[in-house]
Amino acid sequence: MSTTLLIGAWVATGLSLFMYSFLYKDNPFFKLGEHIYVGVSVGYGLVITYYEVMVKKLYVPMVQQGNWWLVIPLLLGLLVLARFIPAIAWLSRISFAFIVGVGSGTAIPRQISSFILQQVQGTLKPLMADGGGGVWFTFAGLNTLLILVGVVSVLFYFFFSIEHTGVVHRVARIGIYFLMVSFGAAFGYTVMARMSLLIGRFDELIQYASPDYGYATLVLLGLVIVGLIVWERGRAPESGNV
Repeated sequence: MSTTLLIGAWVATGLSLFMYSFLYKDNPFFKLGEHIYVGVSVGYGLVITYYEVMVKKLYVPMVQQGNWWLVIPLLLGLLVLARFIPAIAWLSRISFAFIVGVGSGTAIPRQISSFILQQVQGTLKPLMADGGGGVWFTFAGLNTLLILVGVVSVLFYFFFSIEHTGVVHRVARIGIYFLMVSFGAAFGYTVMARMSLLIGRFDELIQYASPDYGYATLVLLGLVIVGLIVWERGRAPESGNV
């Protein structure tokens, strides 16, 4: 095994244990891991932005390919930095207005298409299918019926122009059930995604506990536990003096 891979395993194991030490309480190990994570993330983001934007999207096309019209986005990007200079901070509004305008013009049509037009299209599908020997109610028709009932009942729930009594109240109540199912499914999906990350992290920690990696997990876990004990004993006199 290469030295680089071995060092990477030890660093990954140490940072993982530092972050998991927060399960005990806020401590110096967690703060160290948190600061390293934030610092590395910012540094990595700056390097990638510099290389992907400044070099590949601006310098190479402008200098080597002669696309000098890219000076316009370059100036707009530089105007954003004017925000840090109070005397000319107002110039940054030009760039922010351009960003908001382009972002809104791109996002609004997509949102309308995804959450309105596609939803309407899903409720307009036929409930019955012609199978040649007659009209049959298929599983796809049941799915369409559920979508139709869900959309209509949820719309009734958010319709506040009239009082929710009688039939309106019952339909709105059905809408609540559909909303709860939707929220539960979204939350369950989020939990499963987080559990998948946790299982992957534990799988690597178990792998790094093998002799091939120098018992990295076991050694670092012991050091973290000893460090937490020393830290707690060091805090005890301070708490007594207070």
